[in-house]
Amino acid sequence: MNELCVPLPVLEENQVAELEVTIGDKKEKYNFRVESFKWLRDEKASLDSQLDFTTKRIEKLKSSIEGYDNTWEIIQIYTPSPGANFIQVLFRKKQV
Repeated sequence: MNELCVPLPVLEENQVAELEVTIGDKKEKYNFRVESFKWLRDEKASLDSQLDFTTKRIEKLKSSIEGYDNTWEIIQIYTPSPGANFIQVLFRKKQV
């Protein structure tokens, strides 16, 4: 088993959730953070321009993530609701 699903409470901006796991006699500590990045709002347009718009959204998110602190790794990108201004990304602090 490589993964364990643990529901986290809603994290406010700049909060870090710490999780400590004990397996046998070995303890591991994990830190999680949810960040919100600007998300371009939906546009009503033709299919071709909608594809272009989706590409712009992905490029903007990719640019934001590339500039993020590299001591954190991406765990999950949440699906934004229609009309959302932000997209949320779950990060975990890399183990040293």
